[in-house]
Amino acid sequence: MEKHWWHKATIYQIYPKSFMDSNGDGIGDLKGITSKLDYLQKLGITAIWLSPVYQSPMDDNGYDISDYQAIADIFGDMADMEELLAQAKQRGIRIIMDLVVNHTSDEHAWFVEAREYPDSPERDYYIWRDQPNDLESIFSGSAWQYDDKSGQYYLHFFSKKQPDLNWENATLRQKIYDMMNWWIDKGIAGFRMDVIDMIGKIPDQKIANNGPKLHDYLKEMHQATLAGKDLLTVGETWGATPEIAKKYSSPGEKELSMVFQFEHIGLQHKENAPKWDYEKELNVPALKEIFKKWQTDLELGQGWNSLFWNNHDLPRVLSIWGNTGAYREKSAKALAIALHLMRGTPYIYQGEEIGMTNYPFENLSQLNDIESLNYAREAMADGETEVKVMDSIRIIGRDNARTPMQWTAGAQAGFSSNTQTWLPVNPNHADINVEASLVNPDSIFYTYQKLIKLRKENDWLIDADFELLDSADKVFAYKRKTVEASYLVVINLSDQVQPFELPVYQEIIISNTEVEKIAQSSQLSAWDAFCVKLA
Repeated sequence: MEKHWWHKATIYQIYPKSFMDSNGDGIGDLKGITSKLDYLQKLGITAIWLSPVYQSPMDDNGYDISDYQAIADIFGDMADMEELLAQAKQRGIRIIMDLVVNHTSDEHAWFVEAREYPDSPERDYYIWRDQPNDLESIFSGSAWQYDDKSGQYYLHFFSKKQPDLNWENATLRQKIYDMMNWWIDKGIAGFRMDVIDMIGKIPDQKIANNGPKLHDYLKEMHQATLAGKDLLTVGETWGATPEIAKKYSSPGEKELSMVFQFEHIGLQHKENAPKWDYEKELNVPALKEIFKKWQTDLELGQGWNSLFWNNHDLPRVLSIWGNTGAYREKSAKALAIALHLMRGTPYIYQGEEIGMTNYPFENLSQLNDIESLNYAREAMADGETEVKVMDSIRIIGRDNARTPMQWTAGAQAGFSSNTQTWLPVNPNHADINVEASLVNPDSIFYTYQKLIKLRKENDWLIDADFELLDSADKVFAYKRKTVEASYLVVINLSDQVQPFELPVYQEIIISNTEVEKIAQSSQLSAWDAFCVKLA
């Protein structure tokens, strides 16, 4: 298998509104990110995945783009973007842009033209019908919006201010490829592709994901923009199976480097229930089987995994599957060790490396997320109480990931000089912050730093086979095996003592506990996690 830089990479996701505010307006920006590159260099990351910074009315926090080749005023300007690229490059850090081409903003020039002039070429860049069918928006309600001016409905699988693009139009596709090449020429290292499995939609057949032309479009995109360049591309694909993931990420298919699949994240929700009906406890046996499937079915050379617990659309993993009380630090390290020693490219979401947690939201006025607010409006219209609605949002809502990065114990967590930040700062920043993490040699930060270093320096993390071991239900134990060596990874994903017989080992690679005690007692304490090289 041909090795690429991204096989050994660890990617750090930045949500620009929440990372660092340089100008005191309460909103993070590009200069703020540039000011923190030394911190990210110390952590050791290979690349930044930058959530959208393009010009946007911010109906969905930048995932509604009105100009792909301009920067939103709240983040700065193109000179700031170019400075970030240059400063990151000096530190050996690459920049991966968020590519949102399933839809645009309704304020994009294409849609303005399409709406104003139904005979214009741009009209066919979007999807219009005289009568809607019963397709539903992911943000609730109908996926069709009536347009008074032209007397037709347009498709929007997200907000009504995010009309879906019509990928059947070859001119539109070429414009997208030209835009991608424009960014590649600026020196970016690749793209994270938002809901990319939806670009092949066939609305009249009610096909939203994995439409029959999807892979044709991706092959065409690869040929027009990526061919011959060593760029990282990762597609957000909620419905992918390992077989589908091979189509996307097998080197022979010439589509993408890897995909984000969300099967493990599905365990946060009750089976066959709405997103907001969450599971109170992690089903560890189910999680182990999901990881086994993806680690073994997506074989080396046939595809590549992405590894993640968190992103801007998900609650903080510590709050939903870890322990935010007595074992906050230990469980954060355990979750990190479990993930980073599997095969694939790990992604860290900002604040994960210091153990940030969900925000204790009290009422709807504290929220910003369009999805959460739509859910609250609909649920309360159906008779649900605000108390019950807030119980769900506090656990599963997207704003949990979006509160400002916690840099210091001081005012606004050192994120902004403004007392009014766009989302409130978590009150626990007095204890959980970067400053405190850096001075504590035993902090979560240094576990992440070591895991990143291990991946850069050890080929077995790429090449070794994965074998899930039989163990107690709450224990995730696996081997990574090459011809030369075997490595054992063991994690107790619970607050309870668990049995585990530790075989003879040669060397401790990383741990959050005293491995010798486990060998003597044949027991794992709460959230024990380690990797050893076996004798």
